[in-house]
Amino acid sequence: MNYNKKTVKDVDVRGKKVLLRCDFNVPQDKETGEITSDKRIVAALPTIRYLLENGAAVIACSHLGKPKGEWKEKLTLAPVAKRLGELLGREVVFAKDVIGEDAKAKAAALKGGEIMLLENLRFHIEEEKNDPAFAKQLASLAELYVSDAFGTVHRAHASTAGVAAYLPAVSGLLVAKELEVMGKALDDPKRPFVAVLGGAKVSDKINVINNLLEKADTVIIGGGMAYTFSKAQGGEIGTSLLEADKLDYALEMLQKAKERGVKLLLPVDTVCAKEFKADAEPVTCDAGKIPADMMGLDIGPKTVALFCDAVKGAGTIVWNGPMGVFEFPAFAVGTKAMAKALAESGAVTIIGGGDSAAAVEQLGFADRITHISTGGGASLEFLEGKELPGVACLLDK
Repeated sequence: MNYNKKTVKDVDVRGKKVLLRCDFNVPQDKETGEITSDKRIVAALPTIRYLLENGAAVIACSHLGKPKGEWKEKLTLAPVAKRLGELLGREVVFAKDVIGEDAKAKAAALKGGEIMLLENLRFHIEEEKNDPAFAKQLASLAELYVSDAFGTVHRAHASTAGVAAYLPAVSGLLVAKELEVMGKALDDPKRPFVAVLGGAKVSDKINVINNLLEKADTVIIGGGMAYTFSKAQGGEIGTSLLEADKLDYALEMLQKAKERGVKLLLPVDTVCAKEFKADAEPVTCDAGKIPADMMGLDIGPKTVALFCDAVKGAGTIVWNGPMGVFEFPAFAVGTKAMAKALAESGAVTIIGGGDSAAAVEQLGFADRITHISTGGGASLEFLEGKELPGVACLLDK
């Protein structure tokens, strides 16, 4: 996969109508519909400002939620247009449809330095089906396509890949940063390269582990998936999370690490409890010796020391997935320690979206991390070494 793609800075945007794919899939209050976090809107501002200041007419578009091709009042992007206007300090024209009369008329009237937002792309079933006729109509509104929604580049939808068949396509500043930082980490990392993997399931990370064993010097496995590795080696894991169909795979990965000379670190002790509850009483026991009526919910103190020691002196650290049930304060110790160790490591640190990003932000270490990915699913597929359709369609430098 070639990550060296043209960006908005490599093309002349002045006087051009630009179709800008953003990720405005913001969380909203279920009752009032009010936006509860505008982080994703804020993340799009650098690219929007760059385009407007350089004389482009910006036609922004995004999806919101899962309307499955139906018009749903509570999933309209109108509140996003309002918030975007407040953040930019200028009017954002809102189109009541995507490729209908209102969108066409407003796009045609749009001048350089002005911005509009189309209605929710997923009100059309053709969007997720990457329907060529729909993509062509969407593309007909503009002269240039800019991809700036990293959270959706792993999907081949009309607005993320389809439109590139009809328009020259480049990346926005947000996607450019993701490609530069994550692409470099995988292709040419500063060594030693340490990968920290957590989360509940081995099945979610099968290809990630496999790919990183080819690239990393050390792979650390914590979280729920560590119990499958423990069980595969004959350990007792009580009622902990187990994917019985992945036991052979776990042994294969241990063997692969050995053959490639990669250090693969697993927990040596575990914090357990009898129930999956925030107020459950924590008990520490050795890994592979969890009592029959208990489940592992976090890594233990010896493991915290082992894992934190392993990231000291690293050149590059990639982290995806928490070390335990970090939503419960009593079982967030391992995840907190890992976040702190990354923040203090002096390495190039990359957090692959999702729960680990939430953990680092919640714990107040976000400003000391080199890069926090804006796309959970996309960053996972990136780490798997998969081709991302929304990146493959962009023009090469």
